[in-house]
Amino acid sequence: MGDRSTDGETASTEPTNVEGDRPIIEETTATEAATVHEEGTELERTIGLVGGLSIGVGTMIGAGIFVFPGLAAGEAGPAAMGSFAIGAVIALLVALPASELATAMPRSGGGYYFISRGLGTVYGTIVGLGLWLGLVFASAFYLVGFGHYAAAVLLEVGISVPFNPAAPLGVLFGVGLAVLSVTGTERTAAIQNVVVALLLGILTLFLVYGGLDSVGVFGTESTPERFAPFGWLPVLQTAALVFTSYLGFAQVATVAGEIKQPSRNLPLAMVGSVVLVGAFYVATIFVATSAFPSAELGTFGETAIVEVARAYAGPLGAVAILLAGLLATISSANASILSSSRAVYALSKDALLPREASAVNLRWGTPHVALGLAGVPIVVLTATDAVVLLAEVASFLHLVMYGLICVALIALRRNPPDWYDPDFRTPAYPALPAAGALASFGLIAFMDLASIVVGVGVIAVTFAWYLYYTDDVELKGKL
Repeated sequence: MGDRSTDGETASTEPTNVEGDRPIIEETTATEAATVHEEGTELERTIGLVGGLSIGVGTMIGAGIFVFPGLAAGEAGPAAMGSFAIGAVIALLVALPASELATAMPRSGGGYYFISRGLGTVYGTIVGLGLWLGLVFASAFYLVGFGHYAAAVLLEVGISVPFNPAAPLGVLFGVGLAVLSVTGTERTAAIQNVVVALLLGILTLFLVYGGLDSVGVFGTESTPERFAPFGWLPVLQTAALVFTSYLGFAQVATVAGEIKQPSRNLPLAMVGSVVLVGAFYVATIFVATSAFPSAELGTFGETAIVEVARAYAGPLGAVAILLAGLLATISSANASILSSSRAVYALSKDALLPREASAVNLRWGTPHVALGLAGVPIVVLTATDAVVLLAEVASFLHLVMYGLICVALIALRRNPPDWYDPDFRTPAYPALPAAGALASFGLIAFMDLASIVVGVGVIAVTFAWYLYYTDDVELKGKL
């Protein structure tokens, strides 16, 4: 039922779900130019490898380096390096199975699409809605970070306001990014590429200088405190908190329907972004904890890395990192808003949300209704300014999805349908995807109870939606 030409194009009739009693999508064809449905072309393939890496790196580099160092070091000390390393390992355990699934199903929707085709409509709906809302929480977290950095910029240049401007600034910029996303994916990706290039340049200079200073090349060699001053349990708890930093590789899969040469570019973008960003995170914590004791770093809050830069390079260093922090949170929020809307788009195409949500703007070729359904709740949550809760709920919902992605791969490998023909195969099967599932689900246990309760509540609401809406759709003969 599927055939593959030598240039990587795929022509396939997608499956009914594994429950076997009703189809969940129309016939589709994925080409190098666009994702085509029976009623016509939907989304053009305009994002190349650099664009895919920019989405992954741009999403992940923001929170991990500019919002979390102070919070993470305050909880785990220098061992926060281990927290970020644990997150990177779990992300890689999921990125490899996700890469295989993405090359078999290069469609917009990412984890939702994979799980619905591998495990069935129930799991797909829960994960799809959870992905949408998880990205909403993540985007709000990034925009809150942007607000704190923008407020710090105002203070740095001597502008004071009679209230905390962080949340209002985050809300204002969130509205602007949502509007920008409506005007075209290619334009959004181009801005993302520029932002990420500038960001990585500034960070590389900072980390090289700070690292050389820490080991005594420029100044006096730092003698860091005990590696795990608060014990080892906080290392795992901090890993659960900072895992939000590694959501970016999955964002690449959510725009798979717009990636050029998906059989090559999807695995490279997902795995490459995790490896690159993980190295930056570990280096950042080393430099930060060499500059200040972890307890003092914790008191600096969301902008701790600015004070680290000031300690190494004076006011010029602080200004450079403030600029980089703004760029990082912009790129993270930009990519997450784009990805969140594609999750809504995919759910709507499968009639698990109203069909109107998958409407494509004829002028710009973007799913403008889906972008609205992503942008509005993001702006509302940004106004709460609840950094830790937003980060952990986003991590919870993504960890559930990541675990189920690994389970879906195992299910598809054990009983492969005719259309399943990936260009990339996960190594060490089935041990690697099984380890990815166990690690993803296991990390949830180390989260704060409030975050788990909110995450479970979101899943309960998505399941209730499935019971209500899909039954209604069936009565109308839409599924």
